[in-house]
Amino acid sequence: MNFAIGKKLNMSQIFDQATGTSFPVTVVQSVPMVITQVKSKETKDKYNAVQVGSGKRKNISKSVKGHLKGLGDFSVLSEFRVEDVKDYTHGQKLDLSGFQVGEFVNVVGTSKGRGFQGAMKRHGFKGFPASHGHDRPRSVGSIGQRWPQHVRKGMRMAGHMGNQQVTVKNLQVVEVDAKKNLIALKGAVPGAMNSMVKIISTGKIEPLVKIVEVKEEKKKK
Repeated sequence: MNFAIGKKLNMSQIFDQATGTSFPVTVVQSVPMVITQVKSKETKDKYNAVQVGSGKRKNISKSVKGHLKGLGDFSVLSEFRVEDVKDYTHGQKLDLSGFQVGEFVNVVGTSKGRGFQGAMKRHGFKGFPASHGHDRPRSVGSIGQRWPQHVRKGMRMAGHMGNQQVTVKNLQVVEVDAKKNLIALKGAVPGAMNSMVKIISTGKIEPLVKIVEVKEEKKKK
């Protein structure tokens, strides 16, 4: 299973040399990753996972320093579930060489924070008519009734929008540059520029361009 931690850079487009098809891509720069812990079903953790550390951090607690003894001070620690942990060892370095062009991945990131927003922008409400006595056409409207005499949990109202974990599934890998630690993913990746994202492979691989043979119908005599 392939996985990586990267920094979202920018969006661009890549052209296929054979067909000339353009692919809108998001470029993600992978940072050097080191395995800091290996968990397995045989240990007290009771599940297979790999903890990966990346980045550098100056201020770090003593407990985390003891956990990362001999490996360095990492700013990001992320855990990835794997089926088998035999191929992973403590202190092993990982890169993007395992990813292939055409492979489908899931990307996990933090969406952009929009601050305090109204119900129309936050939830897509239609709003009230802007005339005939409506002085607040962008308001929420009724938020309850006589019973149960309080606002129900989960009521869609104005509030903090964005800044939440978002997973975008089945993005296809268009290009991989292991030397420069760059990977191009087809489509949009959640988060702001220079934000950290996690890339997790789904194990599915398909060609980027599907060549369809067009058979000409024979003219009837």
